[in-house]
Amino acid sequence: MDVSLYQAAAAMSATAQWQDLIAENLSAASVPGARKQEMSFSDVQSRTGTPNNSIPSANPVTNFQAGELRSTGNPMDFALEGPGFFSVKMANGQTNYTRDGEFQVNAQGQLVTKQGFAVLGEGGPLQFNPNNAGTITVSATGDVSQGDQVVGKLVTTEFKTPSQLTRTGSGFFTADKAGAQAAASTSTKVRQGFIEAANTSPTTEMASLITAMRLFESNQKVLQMQSDRMSRVITDLGGTTS
Repeated sequence: MDVSLYQAAAAMSATAQWQDLIAENLSAASVPGARKQEMSFSDVQSRTGTPNNSIPSANPVTNFQAGELRSTGNPMDFALEGPGFFSVKMANGQTNYTRDGEFQVNAQGQLVTKQGFAVLGEGGPLQFNPNNAGTITVSATGDVSQGDQVVGKLVTTEFKTPSQLTRTGSGFFTADKAGAQAAASTSTKVRQGFIEAANTSPTTEMASLITAMRLFESNQKVLQMQSDRMSRVITDLGGTTS
């Protein structure tokens, strides 16, 4: 077995996966609070048992580093300062988590995400009085008021190991893994009138894309060289036996 062929092919597969992640990051760069995907490369020992014959492998990981907070002046925009997440009730009744705080009030007077999912308070979805013309304000601790009337308190959730969260798309995560233990926030503050930018940028991702493409092309050349070498060996052996 020519392990170098497998090494080159595995490296091509890994860089192809990397390019897919970069494409996802580029599409998410404009989503508030989005978390970039990164590729973790490692070596897996080949089954030949021969030393130094490791096969490269790649695994996607989420980077939970905070993005930049940007002032919008919109009282319905919210950002989180700290490691927490907003809690959102999805259409299927499950609770998901997001850093995207572009909220609005729907026709039923509930605070919802831009996708229409209810934002959760301590007693359930936050409900506003449609007959109350008071301004909606949210304190740093998440206390929500409409005029001089207290409406409730935003639920913000922190995770000891956020790497155990599962991405579900559009900036949402689920805590369906055993290691994703949710707890009430202790160090997260709410900033009204701000939005958190994605923790990536098109410039950074384009630079990574160029690197990934060059790595793919390099391993493609190695694969072709090894294939050509094996073809010559087979041809030479065939000529000798004849």
